[in-house]
Amino acid sequence: MFAQLTILVLAGLAGPLLAFGRRGLIPVVIGELIAGFVLGRTGFGVVDSASQPLPVLSAIGFAMLMFGAGTHVDIASPAIRQGFARGVLALAVVAVTAVPIGLLLDHALGGGHPALIAVIVTGSSAAIAFPIIEERKLAGPNVAFLVAWVALADSVTVIIMPLTLAKSGNPLEAVGGDLAIIGAGVIVLLAARRARGRGFVREMRTESLQRGWSRQVRISLVLLLGLSAIAQETGASTLVAGFLAGMVLVRLHESDRLVVQFSGVANGFFVPLFFVLLGAELNLRALLTSPSRIVLAIGLVLAAVVTHVIAARVAGHEKFIATGLAASAQLGMPAAAASLGLSSGLLGPAEAAALVAGGCLTLIPATIGSLLLARGSAPPSRASDQASTPAAST
Repeated sequence: MFAQLTILVLAGLAGPLLAFGRRGLIPVVIGELIAGFVLGRTGFGVVDSASQPLPVLSAIGFAMLMFGAGTHVDIASPAIRQGFARGVLALAVVAVTAVPIGLLLDHALGGGHPALIAVIVTGSSAAIAFPIIEERKLAGPNVAFLVAWVALADSVTVIIMPLTLAKSGNPLEAVGGDLAIIGAGVIVLLAARRARGRGFVREMRTESLQRGWSRQVRISLVLLLGLSAIAQETGASTLVAGFLAGMVLVRLHESDRLVVQFSGVANGFFVPLFFVLLGAELNLRALLTSPSRIVLAIGLVLAAVVTHVIAARVAGHEKFIATGLAASAQLGMPAAAASLGLSSGLLGPAEAAALVAGGCLTLIPATIGSLLLARGSAPPSRASDQASTPAAST
């Protein structure tokens, strides 16, 4: 077991190595997927992603990935409130245009999953878009619109996407599981807010900082694993559980110290492990020998770009091309759909590989869009920068 884990952790280092420097060749996630391709079914077959305990570790990594995505979405942030109306309009436009595109692509390629395609096209990736916004110090009402749009799209599609791949075939069962997770998350949020003012909690917090107990990290893990347990028992998805746990953490306004500690656990081991194992499970040879799935990957990218640019134009954004491109990044959702589809047997190897390939390709227009948004933008003041940041802890 330890020899296999050593190989996987070493493989995960391919991501940082390829992304190293200001002009890194590719994003970290893609480097980790490539390492998985080389070691898994596409390459030498050194890693069997189905051997124990790898599926368990991968599931935890998936939950932590969505947890990290959720921490980028503070629905009560000033930026989201400022751009909420236009964000809702843009999301509605994308959703309306994505439905016929999903039906068309699915009918032309014979995939049998039009709803899944439509949801993926509708989505955006907060975990990709928000770090770009922060890194380039983008601010102002135009960026507020982009933040609100991406946050809403990510939140909505996170709940809907697993329903398109429900194992039982009964969407009501999965919806009930999602509602149970949301209800539990709300209860935890209210209870934590009520408890944090009590003397015992304050003293425990202080002593934990002094003695290095990592109390907040432990509680965050309990929240994440507890909501994931509800998902497992009710037939819902850990995607929803992880995302909601991250959103709860943001609303509690925990310190940057907690974010750093949790990121060390997640991004240092579990999340890279998930992407390496996902790459090992995917079979790119099946994709390369299936012209229809190659067309699907390209079609997903074009559909995402076209629908998001149209939505930005309808919403009245002055830089609608740049904003639409920036909002079209979708790597997290296709990766999640591929993982869920393969584990449930509802997606074949070529289909799953096409979804991930399409998600990776959307990073190209998204990067171009961020560069166009940054062009001619003056660096924001400290106050405006804080106002436009989606979540202070991220």
